[in-house]
Amino acid sequence: MPSTFVTKSFSFSAAHKYGHKDWTEEKNEEIFGPDAKLHGHNYTLEVTVTGEINPDTGFIVDLGHLKEVVNEKIVNRIDHSHFEKKIDWFKDKQPSSENLTKFIWGEIESLLEGCRLHRVRLKETDTIYTDYYGPAGCCK
Repeated sequence: MPSTFVTKSFSFSAAHKYGHKDWTEEKNEEIFGPDAKLHGHNYTLEVTVTGEINPDTGFIVDLGHLKEVVNEKIVNRIDHSHFEKKIDWFKDKQPSSENLTKFIWGEIESLLEGCRLHRVRLKETDTIYTDYYGPAGCCK
């Protein structure tokens, strides 16, 4: 397993609202608190890849390619949106950071060239972030 990792950061702002359509407003507020109301975050997304270092370039990944994939598939679609309403994947899922990292992984993993996706980290606030290491987990 390669031991060199490269992480690229991205930023976007998006809104979400927790709740269940079949619950009352009171129950949603009881379970989700103030997050049952529409609110937003300035997210920082970190995408970490791993792979063999190309002896010709000295790089694991073409950062231009990585940036293009993440911007096209994630940032440009989610930035300044109410994302669980815009993205069909969230139809029956809560718009949590945990679910958002799984969505991000699924959207970009197969498009990366010359490297493997290792981790998606999504920082929702300065004190809360979620790490996702793919369906196989961190120790594949």
